[in-house]
Amino acid sequence: MGKKSKRVIPGFGISMGITISILSLVVLIPLASLVVYSAKLGPSEFFTVITRDRVVSSFWVSFITAFVASVINAVMGTIIAWVLVRYTFPGKRIMDGIIELPFALPTAVAGISLTSLMADTGWVGSIFARFGIKIAYTKTGITVALIFIGIPFVVRAVQPVLEKLDASYEEAANVLGANRRLIFRRVILPELLPALLTGAGLAFGRCLGEYGSVVFIAGNQPFKTEITPLIIMSELQEYDYPAATSIALVMLVFSFLILFLVNLMQARNTKILGGKS
Repeated sequence: MGKKSKRVIPGFGISMGITISILSLVVLIPLASLVVYSAKLGPSEFFTVITRDRVVSSFWVSFITAFVASVINAVMGTIIAWVLVRYTFPGKRIMDGIIELPFALPTAVAGISLTSLMADTGWVGSIFARFGIKIAYTKTGITVALIFIGIPFVVRAVQPVLEKLDASYEEAANVLGANRRLIFRRVILPELLPALLTGAGLAFGRCLGEYGSVVFIAGNQPFKTEITPLIIMSELQEYDYPAATSIALVMLVFSFLILFLVNLMQARNTKILGGKS
């Protein structure tokens, strides 16, 4: 018998041990610390902290702007991915690389740049200011910043699916007399939906906890444009760690539930597309 080939990757036991160790250090232990610090408050104190008027208002601002930005990202991200996959044009590679710029750009730099552009004296903000529309220091400005940092998640999730999509299905639907709108809705969209939901869910999770690119353009007006991460930072600056972690724990729970629901929908759509009941 020949010599056994050596495995490049170690066996299951070592691999699982490394995986659990990394997940514990990077994910589980930091998340567990939120629960530990929050437990220092009793149930009544915990609910008192998270139901303060200013905190509830920040929850509303963060959730509504993150949701609107994620919906816009889902639509615009799909269109951008479609253009990058289906069309060839000069500068395509440059555009493809620019999509990932929000990942590489420091969030503070993005926030300052967007604020200077969207302010009433900025290039973009001055145009809207002529019509009485204010972007910077409003919920609209927050949404613009969240669109900027969230759109790469959708594009990069949808793009590989479009690249692997079999064009024969579209051709068959076209031969049978279906128009472009019907082909997209009945043939293409079902294939894109799992990836689209995943990208939108990841974008929502990122937008929900975004701080650096939002804090400058938000204006941070209490009960108007104050986001939850800023409330958490304020509590940390006052060394009120139990209150800060309690508010952060609420954000963590909501983010987890959103991503969990997205994964359930993705699994269901995958089963349907695979022909399973």
